[in-house]
Amino acid sequence: MSQTTTTDAPAQSGATPGDLLRLLRPAQWAKSVFLLIGPAYGYANHDWNPRAGWPALVLAIVAFSLASSACYIVNDVLDAPADRKHPRKRNRPVASGRVSMPAAIGMAGAMVLGAAIALFAITAVGSLASAVWTAAIVGIYVFNVMAYSSILKHIVIADVICLSLGFVLRVLAGCAAVAVVPTTWLLNTTFFLAMFLAFGKRLGERRFLGGEGATAARGVQAGYTDDLLRQAVVVTAVVTLMTYSIYVQSQDAKYMLGFNLLWLTILPATYAMLRAIVLLERGTYDDPTLLASKDRPFQLGCVAFGLITLALMAARQWHAIGVSPPAAP
Repeated sequence: MSQTTTTDAPAQSGATPGDLLRLLRPAQWAKSVFLLIGPAYGYANHDWNPRAGWPALVLAIVAFSLASSACYIVNDVLDAPADRKHPRKRNRPVASGRVSMPAAIGMAGAMVLGAAIALFAITAVGSLASAVWTAAIVGIYVFNVMAYSSILKHIVIADVICLSLGFVLRVLAGCAAVAVVPTTWLLNTTFFLAMFLAFGKRLGERRFLGGEGATAARGVQAGYTDDLLRQAVVVTAVVTLMTYSIYVQSQDAKYMLGFNLLWLTILPATYAMLRAIVLLERGTYDDPTLLASKDRPFQLGCVAFGLITLALMAARQWHAIGVSPPAAP
């Protein structure tokens, strides 16, 4: 098997099952957790019954995961020349030559077919309206990714907005699958958090590869500077935390037991956000996804946020909290 050390296309060789699995980027399926956010908060607000709605939600997650894999494959095919200049991305199945272009396109088609089957199955376990709305959102997601891969990834700021919209669409798909209406704060928090992750990735790349190396691997980096990205990372982090803080404040009457217990979730959220900034600024990681999968303190912050939130939601369902305090004399 040949190794890629230049920007020229490597010789093609037979793909192994492991190569084909890597092509799908199953680690990226973790992003489908965003489909759970809307239903989770809908459950806390008594807007959704998980006992009846979970099959449709699972099918929506499967559909979105498969559709995202198809988009990643197409992006890998288009980005193969640039990926060969990146110290890590050059080992991707297409860029390295372990998976041929025709095989990659065939896998993308199979993923699209699988996603379509999962979306159609929603009609059997949910409502036709939920299936149609979910399918429409998945279709918009695919169009958005294709627009990014072909045009928008070359345009400063537009590239980040396009990527962030993908996370918002995941939230909307989860809500559509179970017929939960998303709130404005949920969409805003998701959007700004996704922008933070995208700007953080670009900053991490510049720290990890240097300015010229980052530009060689991602052309749009020529339009960014270190100072601009640092400011963008800090601004989006602050806006994300402020947006979530406003939501927490609005829940005073629902999670009250002496004080608003939901405020406790702000502590791990702030820690995880600021730790990500520190590690990206240092260049320890060039991708927030890689950071999330390897950095234990960051993972601890995220787990603490999730556990506290879920515990408070469950307690509210059991009516252990949520009683307004007596009026002040």
